[in-house]
Amino acid sequence: MRKSDYKKMLIEQTQQIGTYKEAFLPAIDTLAGILEQRDKTHREFTASGGKAVITHTNKAGATNMERNPALLQWESLNSDALQYWRDLGLTPAGLKKIDEKLMKPQKKSTFESLLSGLDKE
Repeated sequence: MRKSDYKKMLIEQTQQIGTYKEAFLPAIDTLAGILEQRDKTHREFTASGGKAVITHTNKAGATNMERNPALLQWESLNSDALQYWRDLGLTPAGLKKIDEKLMKPQKKSTFESLLSGLDKE
């Protein structure tokens, strides 16, 4: 999927759950870019055989087994995306955190307290 498609989808998802704010557009844009790169990395990993462990020959000529760099990159991009999903409220834990902040009673200023006391008289 292209970055623009991801961006549109993320905006729609945040609007549906009520966490969308225009100020979040930079985070949404960044997440869309991460997701596009994650898809590209996954395609490259799959095209290279999809092996989790590969053989690598170092400069000294020694051959060793190592984790596939494409897989490591894909995992890193998934981890980065998860952080943004949480921040935007697009995971259960992220949404709960946002909802808890919204549900906490806001402290009234001294002036507001005085004004509300006048209404009762």
